[in-house]
Amino acid sequence: MSWRGIFTLVLLAAAALSGWALWSQRSKGEPDGVATGRADYVLEDFELVALDEQGRESFTLRAPRLARDPNAKTMDIATPLFLIPPRAGTQGAPWEVRSHTGWVAAQGEELRLRGEVLATSTDIDGKPIKIATEQLNVFPDAKRATSAVAVTVTQPGLILNGRGLEANLDAKHAILKSDVKARYESSAR
Repeated sequence: MSWRGIFTLVLLAAAALSGWALWSQRSKGEPDGVATGRADYVLEDFELVALDEQGRESFTLRAPRLARDPNAKTMDIATPLFLIPPRAGTQGAPWEVRSHTGWVAAQGEELRLRGEVLATSTDIDGKPIKIATEQLNVFPDAKRATSAVAVTVTQPGLILNGRGLEANLDAKHAILKSDVKARYESSAR
C-alpha cells in the first residue's frame, strides 16, 4: 500500500472518530441542540419594565444578573429589586421588594422571591411599612403577595410576627394566618 492509501485511511478514521465524538456529545431530547439548564439569554446590570395586558407598568426589575430558561420561558434572577406600583387610579407609594434570588413566571404573572426578602412601602399617611420573610410570592397584576413561612410585619409602634401571609399591596393590608404575636411600642419614652 502506498503512503497515499495509508494517509487516506488515517484521515477517514479521524473523521469517523470526530463524527462519533460530536454525535455522543449532542444534547439528547432537546430541540435545536439546547441543553437543559442553559439560558437562551443573560442580562447583566439591567433594568426591565414589565407591562400588563393594558400596557401599564406591572413592575420594574433591577438586578445584576438575569438568565432566561428557553424551555419554560421563566427567568432566574440574582439579588433582584422589584418596584411594584399601585394599581392605576389608586393612591400610594410603590412597593420595593428585595431578596437574594428571584424567579419570574413565563407571563410575568408571578414573582417568587427567596432569601432575606424585604418589602417596604409607606401607608396613606406616609408611615413606613416593612414585610420581612424568607419566601414571598408576589402577583403584581393582582397587587397581592403571599407567604407560607414565618413573616414579620413592622409599622411605627407595631411589630407583628406570624406564619403565613396574605397581603393586598394596594390597600397596604396584611393578614398573618397563624402563630401571630403582636408587640406594641410607644413612640414616647
